[in-house]
Amino acid sequence: MSGSIVVGYTATDAGADAAALGARLARSLGAVLHLVIVLPNEGTRNAAVAPERAYEDHIRRQGKKWLEEAVVRLPQELVRSGHVRFGESFAEGLIAAGEEFGARLIVVGAAGGSLFGRHRLGSVASELVHSSTIPVALAPAGTASQDDHVLPRVTAAVGTRPGAENLVDEAVALAGDAQVGLRLVSLVPFDVPPGLDTGAIRLVGSAHADDVRAVAQELLPADLDAVVEEAPGDSVEDAVAHLTWLPGEVVLVGSSRLAQPRRLFLGSTAAKMLHELPVPMIVVPRTRAEAGVR
Repeated sequence: MSGSIVVGYTATDAGADAAALGARLARSLGAVLHLVIVLPNEGTRNAAVAPERAYEDHIRRQGKKWLEEAVVRLPQELVRSGHVRFGESFAEGLIAAGEEFGARLIVVGAAGGSLFGRHRLGSVASELVHSSTIPVALAPAGTASQDDHVLPRVTAAVGTRPGAENLVDEAVALAGDAQVGLRLVSLVPFDVPPGLDTGAIRLVGSAHADDVRAVAQELLPADLDAVVEEAPGDSVEDAVAHLTWLPGEVVLVGSSRLAQPRRLFLGSTAAKMLHELPVPMIVVPRTRAEAGVR
């Protein structure tokens, strides 16, 4: 087994999407899958109202029932389980569960009302991508209705800012464990001050991507390849919209340089990509804590 994956589950379409992506990743990586429902703990309730034991028992039973139904729907070959946890917030509870289970990924769905196949960050996902110590995978709306895939390829959007090396390491680890190829897309042309010569920027971006590919190829198993693909377009959004995507693949991006060590912070480039992506995005912290890392 290759670690574990924690899914932030709710009995909603977004929860089903997160569970489906979690199952895809667990199957591809040989990982244990944990579905987690986070309920508010007593500290988050109105202090003037005494907690009702009957109500607490009821919501705990309801949470367990939802989890049992969700776990049964998951592919039977997976090692999977459901857990009820309590926290000050859903995101805090998920991060605690991720650390408890030594998770390599936390998976959540899109906000309600998202367009099919697209991302829209809800409050839980927003809190996670600005505070998690563990990489966060974001499932687009409609993931649960797609065919049952395994990962066909891993794409990494690489730049030159702090944390790029860690992003490449994580992408190599995912591709290696899933036994699939790695595609590297350089963000250098979109990550420079305005006014610089476009041709020179493209040359620098191409050379950077080739350097990263050489590093990745050394780290990958001998039977897997790392390839470089130029992102066409004059903006991040344009480039992402014109890239080709395989059904079931994921794209990794690094956390912003504003992030504290071992924490996430979704930067402006990743946020722009998210608006156009038709595939799951995994946001990787600049540095990783030792626990749970392969």
